[in-house]
Amino acid sequence: MARGQAAAGIALPPLPDDLRKQEGHAPVREGEPLIAILARERQALDRANARQERSVKFYDDLKTKFGARP
Repeated sequence: MARGQAAAGIALPPLPDDLRKQEGHAPVREGEPLIAILARERQALDRANARQERSVKFYDDLKTKFGARP
């Protein structure tokens, strides 16, 4: 892999740690109203979607900097 990168002359930046993170489900507590669980699930989904947007931006920035290569 390092040989291929050296031949290409491109050193890609490391992927931000945040973009590797997996978002867990909201905990379910016995006796808790379902609406509260749903609200926490939606917050987790919002965090996951925001992280996915950052991943796309990271990739798009790389593509812009290095251009399309065959």
